[in-house]
Amino acid sequence: MNKSMAFLLTLVMSLTLVLAACSSGSEGGETTDKPSATSEGGSIAGPIALTFFAPQGKAPLEDNSYTKLIEEKFNVKIKWDLAPGDALVDRRQLLLASGDYPEVFLEGKFTNTDVLNYSKQEIFLPLDDLIDQYGPNIKAMMEKKPYFREAITTPDGKIYALPRLNECYHCTFSQKYWMNKEWLDNVNLPVPTTTDELYTVLKAFKEQDPNKNGKADEIPLTGAPNKNVWNGNIDAFLMNSFIYNDNGKYLMLEDGKVEFAANKEEWKQGLIYMNKLYKEGLIDPAAFTQNDQAVGQLGNREGDELVGSITTALVSYLVDPYDAKKTRHKHWVIVPPLKGPGGVQLAGASQGISEFQFALTNKATEQQQIAAIKIMDYAFSEDGAVRSEWGSDEGVGWLKAAEGEKNMNGEQAKFSTKGLPEQDPDVIRNDSWSLMGPKDLSKELRDLFAVGQDPLAADGYETRLAQATNTYAPYSPQEIYPSGVFIRPEDTDSAAQLTTSIQDYVQSNMAQFIIGSKDIAKDWDAYVKGFDGLNLSRYLDIYSNAIKKE
Repeated sequence: MNKSMAFLLTLVMSLTLVLAACSSGSEGGETTDKPSATSEGGSIAGPIALTFFAPQGKAPLEDNSYTKLIEEKFNVKIKWDLAPGDALVDRRQLLLASGDYPEVFLEGKFTNTDVLNYSKQEIFLPLDDLIDQYGPNIKAMMEKKPYFREAITTPDGKIYALPRLNECYHCTFSQKYWMNKEWLDNVNLPVPTTTDELYTVLKAFKEQDPNKNGKADEIPLTGAPNKNVWNGNIDAFLMNSFIYNDNGKYLMLEDGKVEFAANKEEWKQGLIYMNKLYKEGLIDPAAFTQNDQAVGQLGNREGDELVGSITTALVSYLVDPYDAKKTRHKHWVIVPPLKGPGGVQLAGASQGISEFQFALTNKATEQQQIAAIKIMDYAFSEDGAVRSEWGSDEGVGWLKAAEGEKNMNGEQAKFSTKGLPEQDPDVIRNDSWSLMGPKDLSKELRDLFAVGQDPLAADGYETRLAQATNTYAPYSPQEIYPSGVFIRPEDTDSAAQLTTSIQDYVQSNMAQFIIGSKDIAKDWDAYVKGFDGLNLSRYLDIYSNAIKKE
């Protein structure tokens, strides 16, 4: 009996040691860096752990219902590394500099230069093979929109980061001009079609008391600096009747060659025209200094209306189109691009890509890479884009459109946001990633949704903007310098410095020429000569090299 008992005790102790050894690799029986098990064939059975860097919102992302949908659909468990929105760039730079960065940047606000730098350091992984194998929706988007492929492909021919594709209804042609049709009717003039006709209209606004209050208080044309009001600067619209103005880098493409606009004779003629308007009191002096709040107060003030026209992407800066009780906005109309004295009639155009959101770092394992790219690809599918942006569950942020609900083109819509349960304003929704991470927000995707068909109704403002944009589309230049390009790594520092100095020089001199503190006849040559000191030739070389095909 003693020998038998001793044998049993030895056996029990041996089994205990074996079990202890089997569990010693993971405290608490769980692992954080690898799946806990594999199924037949070696595929992952347990959730794949991933850390996502993203902006901190008002509700916890770990409880977000779209997050939970993603985790279940792609067998992942997401850990969130969050930073306040206004500190997002500083925080991700610190992480990358320290080496303690996550596997995935979901929202990084990376510039083209950032992408080049971090890919050169081999911190960002190339995505091409992953997209080819696991990104059918991303591949389809690159085929459907070649500019998307071009915008994300670096000079070495690879893709290291993904942006949001955002083609909002009114963004493509946003250098617009709006006019008070009630005033036009009161002075018995039509919407102008040329710069000469515009001069006639603005003179009538100033001199013929179109608001009929017996006072000379009318402001024929107002605006605001672009930093305060989107494309609110006076030249954003008007200069395109003389020469193409991209309202940024002042670059043009002519037969594939990069040209600079702001030192040409046509630019000078545009300044002469705007100076004439200003000298005759047709341009609001406040247009060079006021902010968006001042513009809104001016347009929505009680009593007599004071403004006859405004240059801006959105007429809602001036007059409120959302409040059904307010009707002033209804007599404001879009002015199509004007034909200038030389026959120029252009619309400033842009593309729906700016900064990059998503990047995979060298911390990611192969399984993490695959899972991450699949998650991104899902947001480029119709189902994923809708659930990511409008909400994970039908009936909360979106519905299937009812019969008769129409989209932007007047066709039967597929989705709708009308008829949804009224949301408690005190409850923070937490069912989508909203504008976070790469996704398809193309015009085609947006056109699946129902919109108000009356452009003057409170729910029809997007229709109004789309119709205005459609008016501008025929005047797009045949060639447009891409809005997002990869500056060659050796040129990035020079490009940043030269771009800032040249922009400041153009804008400061433009204001002085328009208001008359500089004489165009006397000071133009010195202004043009000044670009030599700013190294304009180097500036053009840099931006020419950026779009050259290797």
